[in-house]
This record gives sequence, C-alpha cells and structure tokens, in this order.
Amino acid sequence: MPALIDLCPQPPSACLGPSHILHRAYAGQDLTPLTASLIARALTANPDLGAVMDLATILMAKGGALAEEGRRMLQQATAVQPNYQITHGNGRGLRVLALVTAGDFMANTPVDFLLNGSDCTLILYHVTAETQRLDLPPHDVALLAIGQSDQNAPVLAQTARLLATHPGPVLNRNAGVIARLTRDQVSQVLTEEPSILAPLTRRLRRGALRMGSGPMILRPVSSHAGQGLGLVRNWAELAAWQTAHRVDEVFAAPFVDYRGADGLYAKQRVVLIGGRPYASHMALSDHWMVHYLNADMAARPLRRAAEAAWMAGFETGFARRHARAFAALNRVFGLDYLGIDCAEAPDGRLLVFEVDTAMIVHDMDDPDLFPYKQPAMRRLFRAFQDLATRASGAA
Repeated sequence: MPALIDLCPQPPSACLGPSHILHRAYAGQDLTPLTASLIARALTANPDLGAVMDLATILMAKGGALAEEGRRMLQQATAVQPNYQITHGNGRGLRVLALVTAGDFMANTPVDFLLNGSDCTLILYHVTAETQRLDLPPHDVALLAIGQSDQNAPVLAQTARLLATHPGPVLNRNAGVIARLTRDQVSQVLTEEPSILAPLTRRLRRGALRMGSGPMILRPVSSHAGQGLGLVRNWAELAAWQTAHRVDEVFAAPFVDYRGADGLYAKQRVVLIGGRPYASHMALSDHWMVHYLNADMAARPLRRAAEAAWMAGFETGFARRHARAFAALNRVFGLDYLGIDCAEAPDGRLLVFEVDTAMIVHDMDDPDLFPYKQPAMRRLFRAFQDLATRASGAA
C-alpha cells in the first residue's frame, strides 16, 4: 500500500488570498480592475488557478447567487489543484500548511487573517471526503483548519484517517473533537461544568417540535449568522416559525434572558489559543439576537465605547472572572485553537452559545471608528503565530 503522505514536487499556485481581497472589499474599494485582471489570467489556454481562486473569493464576498457561483468555481479549481500559496510580508517566515475544504468563509479556520502582520507563507491544501492521500508540499507546521458542519463531517472523518500516520506537528489535530462541536453535543458535554451555562440543545425533526415550559430558541441545522433563528413563546409562534422555515431538522434550546442592567444584550466572541483566552469582539444590542453586523456598532458610539472598555480590560476583567470556565473549555475540548460565542449569564456564569474552530475573526473594521480593535487583534494574531512557531520547533 502506498504511503498516505508524501512530499509533492509540484509547487502550490500563488493567490492573493481572502484576507487581502476582503480587506479591500470591506474598505469599499473598487474591485473592478482587479476582477478584470484575474479574469484575463483565468481565461487563458493554461488557466492561472490562483487567479481562479481569487475570483471565487470576490464572488463569494458579493453574496447571493454570485456567492454560489464562487463556491462552484472554488470546487472546480481545487479539484484540479488542491494546494495554493499566500505570502504574508516578505514570505521568509514560517511555512504554515492549513488543511481546508472548499467552502464559504465559515467553512474553515480563518488562518489567512490569523497570519496578518507576519512574514509567514500560508499553504492552503484542500481535502475532500474522496481524498485518498495527502501529497503535502514542504512546510514547518500544519493546522487542521476544517470546521464542523454536517457538510464537513465526512471530510473530517477522512482527514482523521489520512493524518493517522503523519509524523509532523499538526495543530488542532483531533478531527473527532472538531466533528463533535455540534450545538447539541457541546451543550451536553458542558452541562456538568459549574462555571458554565450551556442551555441544553436538542436536534429534532420538525415534526417532533413541541412547546416546553418556557420560551425556546429554534435554528435550522447547518445555519449560521442568525439565518432562520427564532424565539418562540407559545404554540402560535411555533406554528408561524414552522410555516416560515420549511426545514427538516432544527436545534431547539431554552431561551436565557441575558440582558444587562443597561437593558442591552452583550455577546462576546473569545478565542482560546493554546488554552489562553483572547478578545475578538463584543456586540451590544437591544434585541436578543445579537450579531456584530445587526448590532450596528458603527453607528453607536456608546456601544463602541463599551466594547473598547471590555477589550482594554479583558485580561483583568472578563477573562479573570471566567477563568474557570475558559480552563474547563480548554480541558474538555483540548484543541490548540478554539472560538467561543458567549455572554455573561444573570447568575455570573459564562453563557456559551457556540464553540467552533471556524468562527470569523478579522481586523477589517475601520480604524478611525474602531481604533481599539487593531491592538487587540494584533495580540490575538501574534498569539496564534507564536503557537505555530512553538509547534514547528517541537518537530
């Protein structure tokens, strides 16, 4: 039987990468000249597959039907060439290889962003459920960057088999743990942790939905960013939600009212890197369903001031108050890199909504409006880069 992992002499195709492109899109730059240049490079007798990858990123950033076209383009390119290279800084630093799968911006750990400010070379190596061997280019450290989802479950299972004989360092190597980061399994495994409140989540067929003793949150399985998320308080609202959302399976969990004394809901995104918590963002809203974009933080100076204070005092405030909870999360999941969406419960515990390795973490916010974010994100990025450096040295 041939070895599952070999070094492949074929170099990765170079591309700009999602961080470069999304920074420009987020800043409102006109991407028309770049798009025209990429199309010209892609439509040749010998297509530049790196240009195809960047075109796919631009299309996915536009959303809607164009995003679906971008995903198809991504899958076609990676079927021909699985590995792509993104250069940070002068490219003379660490060679970080990320095992990823062809998907949208929430399918994989945002490694390209995590390497911002470094001189690293990032190699994206795409894996599918049908991949039979990993012909990995030379690298210093690898990261299993494929996130949990129903679509990614067979890919994670196959990647676990492929990595079984890999002798080199692989961060987040435990694909089985990542595959179990479903909302229902996370809530079950955390239910006995005294410092954590993780409302018991059940995965149900739509026909099995029933009203319990109180309000509950419903969310279609495999949805993100609040798509289809609903709060139902009675049978009439449950029926209305089911009429509006024709889905086969849902996650159902009891609603926890986590409003603060100011009447606002504050939801935090924290990243554990090597077991240590780092602040990513805090969104505040007068609505229970909080996401950074719908919280309209850019138009709310008082809420930005609250986020700035939270970030500035994170280590001595939020992280210290919930040190036992973060230690428990690190102990339970044992991953090198882990994202947590959370809040403070009324009883002082850490209220955990979601645990995932592919949460979006970025530094794209306007520095004039959010001057406090750049230092916080640099600390987070540097922690990840230091983790990768230590892992490469352990080899």
